[in-house]
Amino acid sequence: MERVGKFEKVSFEQFKAGMEGIEDSESVLKDKYDRIQLPSRATSGSAGYDLHATFDVTLAPGETVKIPTGIRVRMKEDWMLAVFPRSGLGFKYRLQLNNTVGIIDSDYYNSDNEGHIFVKLTNDTNEGKTVVIKEGDAFAQSIFMPYGITEDDETTGVRNGGFGSTGK
Repeated sequence: MERVGKFEKVSFEQFKAGMEGIEDSESVLKDKYDRIQLPSRATSGSAGYDLHATFDVTLAPGETVKIPTGIRVRMKEDWMLAVFPRSGLGFKYRLQLNNTVGIIDSDYYNSDNEGHIFVKLTNDTNEGKTVVIKEGDAFAQSIFMPYGITEDDETTGVRNGGFGSTGK
């Protein structure tokens, strides 16, 4: 199996900025930061690296939450990281990513926010189920994938930001 990337924590300052409005106490944030788990695979046959919640989440039907993971990823060029809800949460609760699939580009690592990965989830249940995710629980999975470009591609742009920065 080809090794194509490495997960790292973002700086505490970046994590703190991402948690604005969720938690204000610096000492609580520092404790949460220290407990961040780097993504890992559950088994040697797993394709996905589990992302873990950085705080407790309760989502009633129709509710949405943005979760700052405290994680960034460095990877080889011509690779991307795709983020999906964990299969069980999607199956049991219709838990969905607001952008359906998160795409983390290889140059996102060097963006203004250090490549901090955020995941925005919605409980889209049609059965009235509330989703409860505890801090440290795996809630999403990320899969490394290669990609190609067209023969006549001449793109020279450089990323200078996070979400939607290339469409400005």
